[in-house]
Amino acid sequence: MTDSATGPDQFTGATPDNALRDADRAAGPVLAADGRPLKQSLSRALRAQKLRALGLISPLLLFILITFILPIADMLFRSVENQIVSETLPRTVLALEDWEGEGTPDEVVFRALAADLVIAAEQKLHTRLGSRLNYETTGLSSLFRKTGRDVDEIGEVYLDQFEALDPAWEEPGTWVALMAAPDWIEAQADWAAQAEADRDFDSPEPRFRLDPAAGEAFPVAAPLYQRFAEVIQVENEDSPTEEEPWPIVYQALYEDLIAGHGEGVAGEAGRLIAAARDAVPGFETASAREGFLEIDEDWGNPEVWGTIQSFSDPYTAGYFLSSIDLQLTPNGVEKQPEDQQIYILLFQRTLFMSLVIMGSCVLLGYPIAFLLSNLPLRTSNLLLILVLLPFWTSLLVRTSAWKVLLQQQGVINDVLVWIGLVADNNRLELINNQTGTIIAMTHILLPFMILPLYSVMKTIPPYYVRAAKSLGATPFTAFWRVYFPQSVPGIGAGCILVFILSIGYYITPELVGGTTGTFISNRIAYHISQSLNWGLAAALGSILLAVVLVLYYIYDKIVGIDNVSLG
Repeated sequence: MTDSATGPDQFTGATPDNALRDADRAAGPVLAADGRPLKQSLSRALRAQKLRALGLISPLLLFILITFILPIADMLFRSVENQIVSETLPRTVLALEDWEGEGTPDEVVFRALAADLVIAAEQKLHTRLGSRLNYETTGLSSLFRKTGRDVDEIGEVYLDQFEALDPAWEEPGTWVALMAAPDWIEAQADWAAQAEADRDFDSPEPRFRLDPAAGEAFPVAAPLYQRFAEVIQVENEDSPTEEEPWPIVYQALYEDLIAGHGEGVAGEAGRLIAAARDAVPGFETASAREGFLEIDEDWGNPEVWGTIQSFSDPYTAGYFLSSIDLQLTPNGVEKQPEDQQIYILLFQRTLFMSLVIMGSCVLLGYPIAFLLSNLPLRTSNLLLILVLLPFWTSLLVRTSAWKVLLQQQGVINDVLVWIGLVADNNRLELINNQTGTIIAMTHILLPFMILPLYSVMKTIPPYYVRAAKSLGATPFTAFWRVYFPQSVPGIGAGCILVFILSIGYYITPELVGGTTGTFISNRIAYHISQSLNWGLAAALGSILLAVVLVLYYIYDKIVGIDNVSLG
């Protein structure tokens, strides 16, 4: 125990906090008006205040989450997502695991591909798959599109032989009795009777369920028939009781029977299976590999299969490799052909031109902001309206105006020829190149440099410079040693604004940049709107975001983000 004579209170004297502490030690915790301990009441009140504050800012947090964080997360996911191959060709991907990349795969892989492509063609997914793989190997889009039209013919030789063996194999009911779960057959019959009685054929048919016994008896045909029934019900809005299975299902049944499966089937279906098991050794066989080669000889190209195998994982680094002029091949990571190596050049050009535009804005904007901040308020406000005037004009209009001004027969060249600085047969090339992009974007982004500079300069007391001059400093020394350091926060803010805006611009470079003045953002826009290669666009955007963050970190270490100010 301490008191006012021996403890810390000997220096501060008695205070309310001391009294509370002593009372707490002497007679237990201090109670609030509601009878709770004071500390507990204070903690509860503080927690309620925090919850109220969180409730007030939650709309803003939700807005930022929806419009900023989630789009960035989606972009990052798209840059590595590659599930279309594994989801569209699951059997093929599994069968290709043992392929070593030499020659064409064996018959098992082609049969798996036939089953996958029949399903994909019914679901209209084969064209999307072809477009995805066409990003990696040119020609695969047309190959998958062509194959999707004819792949349903593979397996027809087995269909014809089963139907010739017994016409019952042509009936959808035979397959339903063989493959469907008994409770589904009863539910489907009740649904059909109810629909016929009520004349209501819009109610959905019960979803098909495979008989577990059929799954064990026919390990190849049963899963494939189940997919057939699901596609028929979902995609075609039809019933498996009214549709004959795909030819590839007959081929799968042949594979099961020739392997000795199909034991234990009872009833009429059992009789059909027993007869078919005795007959299949004499069936005429057909090669799925030959069927694919008849459709298109490119299926014999190992590069096609290597591309499918290389991009069979659900996630891939292929988009990021393409973004730095590399490619993922069956032999590993390799460089892109020289005529396709453009992205590193575009990144370098984007950074260089953005820095040049930022420097141009500093050189032009600093004198203007200095003049505005030192003129009388009435005059500076009038001139500030002229600075803001471009914001009231469409960006497209301003860029189009520069196309008129900068072309070889434009206003600027005409003036230069008229005053004799340029010969009429040697006019300057100011458009469709980097020069045109730098000029147009400097004009467009100049206000973003002037406004932060002006707001900071307006807060600099003018008597600092006068005091420096009165102490013997020259006008330049007074400016450089006294005025300029105080304006650095405005320069930092303006540089960040201009650089970040310029590095992501694409409208102005697209219109006036030509082939040598475009930015990486133009390529991102191309892949989003024209080539529809969203994965590559997301990878390019992710790299651009990472570059900006790295430059921001370097700027913070060298200059210090605390030295940035908007006034």
